[in-house]
Amino acid sequence: MSELPLPPASRVLGRQLDSSGIEVSPIAWGMWRLAENGRTAADAAKLVHAALDAGITFLDTADIYGFDGKGGFGDAEALLGEVLAAEPGLRDKMVLATKGGILPPLPYDQSATYLNTAIEDSLRRLKVDSVDLWQIHRPDILAHPQEVARVLDDAVASGKVKTLGVSNFTQAQIAALQHFLGNKLVATQPEISPLRITCFENGELDQAMMMGLTPLAWSPLGGGRLAAPETARDKAVAAALDIVAEAQGVSRTVAAYSWLMAHPAGIIPIIGSQNAARIAEGAEALKVRWTRTDWYAVLVAARGERLP
Repeated sequence: MSELPLPPASRVLGRQLDSSGIEVSPIAWGMWRLAENGRTAADAAKLVHAALDAGITFLDTADIYGFDGKGGFGDAEALLGEVLAAEPGLRDKMVLATKGGILPPLPYDQSATYLNTAIEDSLRRLKVDSVDLWQIHRPDILAHPQEVARVLDDAVASGKVKTLGVSNFTQAQIAALQHFLGNKLVATQPEISPLRITCFENGELDQAMMMGLTPLAWSPLGGGRLAAPETARDKAVAAALDIVAEAQGVSRTVAAYSWLMAHPAGIIPIIGSQNAARIAEGAEALKVRWTRTDWYAVLVAARGERLP
């Protein structure tokens, strides 16, 4: 049975964000829950070190992380900023990504005034002069892409932002924004997991490959459902992952990450855990090898029906 060739992102320890020259690890760590449970800067620093020590140098956060519906907006960025202020040398060891464009209680705002403010505020909270990747978190239907592009290009020209990306954008929204940008997008961040396979068949990943966008997969474990499957479909997908996990001596979690990474688009799964051991464990995904038979078995389980 022939091995499924893994994309370059999974064969090596680093890859570049398009033609930017910025090298990122093939797995990222996300800080959605970094500011929860009274976590201190010292606690957060341990998690940052756990990721970096495991070779996971791509760190992704957002200004909305930490917000609970009432308060806490910007808390995750601020906590990471404390870590970076205490250990300035860490900044050069990571590729730092953040997101903006969600304005509670108003859902989304990508007006020029707000975007400029959001970028400045993120830099202030993070205590840095620039971020390596700045992403629009969710699209604002009321914002013209030309206006948005103008703000983003200015942010790059000023040195505040090195590269640009989007999150949760449709293919048409990506194409429209890209059309007006001078500094082209390098990344897209949709939800992708063995339990959410829409992008494999609806053209999202095909567009990413065509445009040279790096796909960053948020919620790669299906919101935790792969760890504790309940429905028949979830259990079928878990069982298909377990076949490879058990054969190669890794956890189901690691198998799930590696399943995404086997796609030729070079998907980078974003680990959402705030547990140091689980963050470090994610790096084991680099060792997992998939055959086409095993890979498609997971896809068929997720589809709930045989392929045509």
